Amino acid sequence: MKKTVLITGAAKGIGRAIAIKFSKLDYKVVINYNKSYELAKQLQSELLKENKDIYICKADITKKEEIENLVNFTLEKCGSIDVLVNNAGISKANLFIEDSIDEMNEIIAVNLMGTLNVTQTVLKKYMINKKDGAIINLSSIWGITGASCEVMYSTTKAAIIGFTKSLAKEIGPSNIRVNTVAPGFIMTDMTSNYTQEEINDFKSKIPLDRVGNTDDIAGVVTFLASDDASYITGQVISPNGGVVI
Repeated sequence: MKKTVLITGAAKGIGRAIAIKFSKLDYKVVINYNKSYELAKQLQSELLKENKDIYICKADITKKEEIENLVNFTLEKCGSIDVLVNNAGISKANLFIEDSIDEMNEIIAVNLMGTLNVTQTVLKKYMINKKDGAIINLSSIWGITGASCEVMYSTTKAAIIGFTKSLAKEIGPSNIRVNTVAPGFIMTDMTSNYTQEEINDFKSKIPLDRVGNTDDIAGVVTFLASDDASYITGQVISPNGGVVI
């Protein structure tokens, strides 16, 4: 019987790669998006060529009602939510003293509260009663080390790590595993504002001598969702090329 994965923010970047990987593994895939309808529709069309169970659903994860609709949509279309991937997030590079209250609230609302609210809704509506499931949260290397000029982003990603560890202890008895993937420097839209000089400088610090790509992350996520990872929970895995060990 096919399992179902719900991926937030899956229209592009790391989320897109994760959706593709799960589709190839013959999961039912629900691609959540907020503003990127065309990209989500294009991805769905591509994946439907080999997997008939590919769905897209618009939802702003900062809004509780839209989260409810997303989870209900997934259960109606697929009948289960076996894996939840909390991928949606935003980043703003800025000096902390220049961050406005609105900017700080926005990044907390998406990166932290969005993840918490989606997870709580999936647990309430399906996983706790089923007593089975895997939750994979996307953090960042900056959630481990912190990053200058990305204080708020780093703060929310550090909070995701704390959330993962605490929740893993709480729902482990229900046979639900919770883990975090904390990517290093990955080439996505979020890193496209870096100059080539900045990219080369970061690359020079990476023992594997390359920056990461989205497939590097997707493989770790699908592993954590698999039965091969059935005894792994509460962990932070950081695919970063060895820049932080």
